[in-house]
Amino acid sequence: MLFISPPFGNYNFLPNAMSIKGSFTLHYRPGLIQQIFKTLKFNTEKNGWVNKIGLRNPGIDYAIKYYNKNNIVSIAIINASDIDYIENKIPKDMNIELNISCPNIDHKLVSYGLDTFLNKKRKWCIIKLSPKTKINKVDYYYNIGFRQFHCCNTIPIKEGGLSGPEIKNYSLPMIKSIKMKYPDTTIIGGGGIRTMKDIEEYRKAGADHFSVSTLCFSPLGLLRLYWNYNKTSSSA
Repeated sequence: MLFISPPFGNYNFLPNAMSIKGSFTLHYRPGLIQQIFKTLKFNTEKNGWVNKIGLRNPGIDYAIKYYNKNNIVSIAIINASDIDYIENKIPKDMNIELNISCPNIDHKLVSYGLDTFLNKKRKWCIIKLSPKTKINKVDYYYNIGFRQFHCCNTIPIKEGGLSGPEIKNYSLPMIKSIKMKYPDTTIIGGGGIRTMKDIEEYRKAGADHFSVSTLCFSPLGLLRLYWNYNKTSSSA
């Protein structure tokens, strides 16, 4: 399956593609538009986009109001005390991705105590990993019950989070390591996917599904990949 990751997942209307919306925090965090204009820049040296949007979003209540079962809601937890509030607010069958690794916020996101979100009613309960995640951290999540991992988030650099082809240097080895150690996991591979050649690289590494985000800056590129992916999938 093809996933459209935040922020573009908020606006995806492509059939047969899964939207990941968010990331949403417990409370409203203002200033989204201003931060986009202030911090979103293309890094020509790294051939990727950099942003420091800092999880500006309308809050989890907004996500609940507009949620449907064909989407996944990305959740970022800023304080450990938010876990119970969010878990009690969201529907038990809401598909979620737990964003533990956004690099463009001033302090680390909560990455422990998240097994409370696991239940059999959820088809998707994904952990979105940082490019810098070590295998012992994956061991921890596996041992508490997680089986779905998204490899991986943007690369933390001084200016914010870097997206694009550079991520493949992290995500491909990470996917290989996880699949070798835990073959029963489901992996969404993403970062720098622009063509079917990139998807095949991720598939060979062990990814089961594939995510795109900044490719959406090029609607024609996105539609070309979407068409080729569905054509290949239907003929397989």
